[in-house]
Amino acid sequence: MVTVYFFNRVKMNRTGIFLFAILCFFQGGYGQTIQGKGQSLSVTDFRGKTVTLSSPAKRIVCLIESGLTGLYMLGAQNAVVAVPTSAYRESAASQYAALDERIKSHSLSTPGNWDFINIESVVALSPDLVILWSQQTESIQSLEQKGLSVYGVFLSRFDDVYKEIRDFGILTGTSPRAEKLIRYTNEEIGRFSAKPVSTTVKRPSVYYMWAQGPLETSGTKSTVNELLELSGAVNVCRSPQEHLVVNAETVIGWNPEVIIMWYNQEKSPADIMAMAMWRNLSAVKNHRVFELPSVFYCDLWTLKFQYAVKMVAAWCYPDRFKTFDLEGERRSMLDTLYGPLGSHLYNDK
Repeated sequence: MVTVYFFNRVKMNRTGIFLFAILCFFQGGYGQTIQGKGQSLSVTDFRGKTVTLSSPAKRIVCLIESGLTGLYMLGAQNAVVAVPTSAYRESAASQYAALDERIKSHSLSTPGNWDFINIESVVALSPDLVILWSQQTESIQSLEQKGLSVYGVFLSRFDDVYKEIRDFGILTGTSPRAEKLIRYTNEEIGRFSAKPVSTTVKRPSVYYMWAQGPLETSGTKSTVNELLELSGAVNVCRSPQEHLVVNAETVIGWNPEVIIMWYNQEKSPADIMAMAMWRNLSAVKNHRVFELPSVFYCDLWTLKFQYAVKMVAAWCYPDRFKTFDLEGERRSMLDTLYGPLGSHLYNDK
């Protein structure tokens, strides 16, 4: 048994155009495909590597969660033959179980995750496509040497999220669906941002806190910073680092007006406000410490980042969003992104 570990786009007459438009309309729905006979499908992954399939993938081993949830959004879940181990045991396990009976019953293979890949198990599944993190170089090399097509993912900004879903749309023959979801997400962000913050109004300062610890945060070159900017806030951490550990004195010096916590199973906003060292922070004194919901619903590495943007904006500008229905926004997002599967996710927060 081989196990590899990884640590750190003819002119047509008017009739033709009309018929083509009708075709696009009816095939642009949930899970539909448009594929010309004999056409190969090619994309460039996040390694800069060209990935080419002779036809839409019918057997996919997807060992990263952002990719997995994207495949369900595209309606390509029936092509999934293996999922990451985290789909069964991490915080989003119940949502994946609600999406797919095979995950609920643990009947889908789990040959790896972000930290390890069982090469023999992946090969035995005879996949058309394997989706891994691009940093898993040893695993990718081993799989490609065995003739498998591997798409490497590396997400560091929201544009990368759009690229990933667009590429998966091409590789699964669901491009119309992918483009529809990207347009929807952009429109939602635009709709929300149509309520601009006056230039005379000071944008609230925010300290973002990862679940690993109260002193772990993100700087200006991160999806977190994009999240805060889209929400009309300012990240107090001006370091360019994507993820860093700071000290308590630094946070005290920043004196954030709002603290946003990533979903944390161990600590709540009340726990943070009870920390003696931060009792004089503006955010604590004004009870403006908030926690994002279950990772599944506001994952910054999926199109669901739009929900996090809405929540943070509502917390930062409560007077402006007094009547804003966050739960209604969540349900609408789930219906649009997951199609018929969306209602399966209503009741779990």
